[in-house]
Amino acid sequence: MDKFLGQKTIAPALFPPIDPFHSEMLDTGDGHQIYVEQCGNRHGRPVVVLHGGPGAGCSPSMRRFFDPTRYHIILFDQRGCGRSRPTSSVENNTTAYLVADIEMIRAHLGIKDWAVFGGSWGATLSLLYAQAHPDRVTHLVLRGVFAMTQSELDWFYRGGAGHFWPELWAKFETAIPPEERDDLIAAYHRRLFSGDMRQEMHFGKIWSDWENALASFQANGHSGYCPVDFARTFARIENHYFFNAGFLDCDGQIFRDMPKISHIPGFIVQGRQDMICPPKTAHAIAKRWPGCDLRIVPFAGHAMSEPGITQELLNITQSIVATD
Repeated sequence: MDKFLGQKTIAPALFPPIDPFHSEMLDTGDGHQIYVEQCGNRHGRPVVVLHGGPGAGCSPSMRRFFDPTRYHIILFDQRGCGRSRPTSSVENNTTAYLVADIEMIRAHLGIKDWAVFGGSWGATLSLLYAQAHPDRVTHLVLRGVFAMTQSELDWFYRGGAGHFWPELWAKFETAIPPEERDDLIAAYHRRLFSGDMRQEMHFGKIWSDWENALASFQANGHSGYCPVDFARTFARIENHYFFNAGFLDCDGQIFRDMPKISHIPGFIVQGRQDMICPPKTAHAIAKRWPGCDLRIVPFAGHAMSEPGITQELLNITQSIVATD
């Protein structure tokens, strides 16, 4: 059922900052080292947090969406980003590898099943993991849903969002010569993987700024500060996935496989003014998911830091452990 929520005027309070009680690097056996951390109560309800991008990495604030006395919180940096190594590597870096990494972490930690929490690309990966391992997922908590379809890529990289932000779109588009603008993902791919570090950092910053500027309703088109080395890593990994259509079996794979998770309770928190992942996708997913509670937040964009989105995510994580 869709819920259309009232405007939040008071910024919600996250749980206090916490440090991991354990962190480690897991060797995947194929050239990658995955950073994994555990926080909160090791005997609490397990939840794994899947960050966005692809390529963004985890942040300490992600720990704070869960009551640390009641949750066993597991975070990890996906291949090539954050504290995982090698940085920016796209070798052996596909969606299938990421899904396998999640399952490897679960087995390594001796967890029978867990809740899965993810936003944007993290929501994509959450759905794909649940569809691959439906018996290992107790709940799905998703934000700003992205289904990795061509129509969603076209919206953001062929000018759809640019109709609302023409001045920002012009910066992104005009960085590429006119003869290459029919496929901007491919054009940026050539530059982000050119082997020229200065060129990769330059175009990585432009790529990242376009997305960051549209992430928050309150940012109003300002991308904020983004270090060029982070921007390059983020852009390279994200572009690698988008250039390869997410390495999925077909366009619309997530929609096709929704019956596999029809029994799993789930929540989607979606900003009404999300310019990166418009609400159309969240609505389409919810229609195919009997166990889904879709919550549309007005006056909110894509970021999990939007006050209304933050509050709903906190409400959901609290409601899950309230029944324990």
